[in-house]
Formats: sequence, C-alpha cells, structure tokens
Amino acid sequence: MTASSSPAPADYIRAFTAERPVQTTQAALVIIDMQYATGSRQGALSRMLQAQGSKAGDYRFDRIERFVLPNTLRLREHFRQWGRPVLHVTVGAALPDASDAPLHMRKLFVEFRNHLGSREHEIVDELKPLPGEHVLRKTTNGAFASTNIDSLLRALGCEQLYLTGVSTNMCVETTAREAADRGYGVTLVEDACGTTHEDLHQVTMRNFQRLFGRVRSTAESISELAAAGV
Repeated sequence: MTASSSPAPADYIRAFTAERPVQTTQAALVIIDMQYATGSRQGALSRMLQAQGSKAGDYRFDRIERFVLPNTLRLREHFRQWGRPVLHVTVGAALPDASDAPLHMRKLFVEFRNHLGSREHEIVDELKPLPGEHVLRKTTNGAFASTNIDSLLRALGCEQLYLTGVSTNMCVETTAREAADRGYGVTLVEDACGTTHEDLHQVTMRNFQRLFGRVRSTAESISELAAAGV
C-alpha cells in the first residue's frame, strides 16, 4: 500500500475492531468505582489534593458532577425500564489494613481508608444500588481479576456491556479490556466516564477502539439500545 492510499488514522484505529449487532436483551450496565474515596468531591482523594494545594482534582470532580453522575443516572433509568441488569463494581479492601488486597493496591486503600464499613468505600448517595441491582467488590484495577463478574454476567445472559464510572484510564479501561479479551462486546460510554486529566481520558477512548471495543455517548447508547428493542 502506498502512502497516498493509506487509511486515515481514525480508520486505521478501528480497522480490525468487529462490530456486532446491538442486542438489548444481551446488554448490561456496569458502573465502575463510583464511591466516595475517589468518585466524589467530598472524598479522600479530593481532601488529599486540597491539602497539597493541588488543582489536579478540579477537572475530575467537575466532570463527575457535570457528566458522569447525570449520564450514569440516565443510563440506569433506561436499563431498569428495559429490565436489563445493572452492576455496581466497587474497589477497596475488606480489612482496614488492606492485608486482603494485592500489595500494589494496599497503600492506596489504607491512606484513603477505603475498606468495608467506611464512608469512603460507600457508593455515592446519588447512585446507591436499587433493589435487584448487583454489587461486586474488587481489590484490583480490573473487575475480572478479583470478582465473580464473569460468571455472574454469563448466568444473566449478558454479552454486551456498557461501562461508566471512574477512572477512565485505570479501573474502567482495565475492566473493559478484560471483558473484551473474554469475548464480551464492550462499549465505553464516553461522557459517563471520567479521570483526573483530560488527555488521559481522550487517549483511552481513542486507543480502546483499536481491537477492544466501541466508544459511544450516552445519547447514542440509549438510542441504539432503544432501537434494538427488548
């Protein structure tokens, strides 16, 4: 192939990513780590950054409040109306000293007091799980490494996942990649995910479309699922 006939960068990124027909009857909403520890301006991460005099959290928490929370709520409302599963994935230790967590995660959990029974570990009030919704606690960045999410999704008949939450380039991306490698059709809902730096968010969204899965907005996700029917 000559340089003049090479595909455009955007086409090259998506060139080998398989598209699947959207099937609402196989869809699940997976909400990642929307907890006080790192998903709220009232949480440990925010307090730490403020104490350091850092402005690094401004973008993160503005995005959570303006986009991630309201768009996740919209998606959850539709998934519940369609009778489709909603899964909440949390991150944190069972024990205050985080001795039950992998070594590379312990310092974060201990310093943020992110363990079962703590306020930091709780899902933010706006997204508290509703009756019939599933909650899975992980101790790793990816949900498939330390929860039974795979067996749960298979039992529920869910093969197409729509992911929201924080952080885009960490737990959301890792879980999404794990799912793709296990054969799930994965959609990152771009305007329902957030992280601390916009460039990391944008690079994740761009790179994910290279073999792993799709990127859609909240409106696009709702529209395509509604059109597919239940």
